Amino acid sequence: MTYMENLGLAVALGCDAFAVGLAVGCRFHGPRQVFRLAFHFGFFQFAMPVLGWLLGQGVAEFTSQWGPWLACAVLVFLGGRMIRESLAPIPEEDASACADPTKGWSLVMLSLATSIDALGVGFSLGLVGGGIGLAAVIIGLVAAAMTWAAMTLGRRLSARFGHRMGLAGGLILIAIGGKLLVG
Repeated sequence: MTYMENLGLAVALGCDAFAVGLAVGCRFHGPRQVFRLAFHFGFFQFAMPVLGWLLGQGVAEFTSQWGPWLACAVLVFLGGRMIRESLAPIPEEDASACADPTKGWSLVMLSLATSIDALGVGFSLGLVGGGIGLAAVIIGLVAAAMTWAAMTLGRRLSARFGHRMGLAGGLILIAIGGKLLVG
């Protein structure tokens, strides 16, 4: 594939990372949180096509059948949690008590959910004999950059519209989960 084809593919795969980054950035937008989410999304977007390319055709059928359902479940769960937390009255001193999706298993699950498509891309590139190295690097870097930009935008929206942006963020996560099932 040409450099432009790789870049186009990377932007297409990075759209989910951008949407999730925007949703998370509305509520959690400290420098460490932005770095963690951008780094992990970029790393998973890099690693999943490589993994897909290595695993081969046999696992592709399982991933295409169950992958969207698993990703949807994770996004709906995390989106529901964000909505619940945004609607609950939170005293200022307890604002830090909200679960941070840029840490622990939430971070891993979000990273996996946004990179499932990249696994399929890896399978496709392996089937057509395409190289994976350059494509995976470009995909990872673009996803990290898109996540960083989305979280920066989310911070600005949050500053303007308050902590209720978590409601919008949760709805975005649930919509992405639904999109995975619809196609």
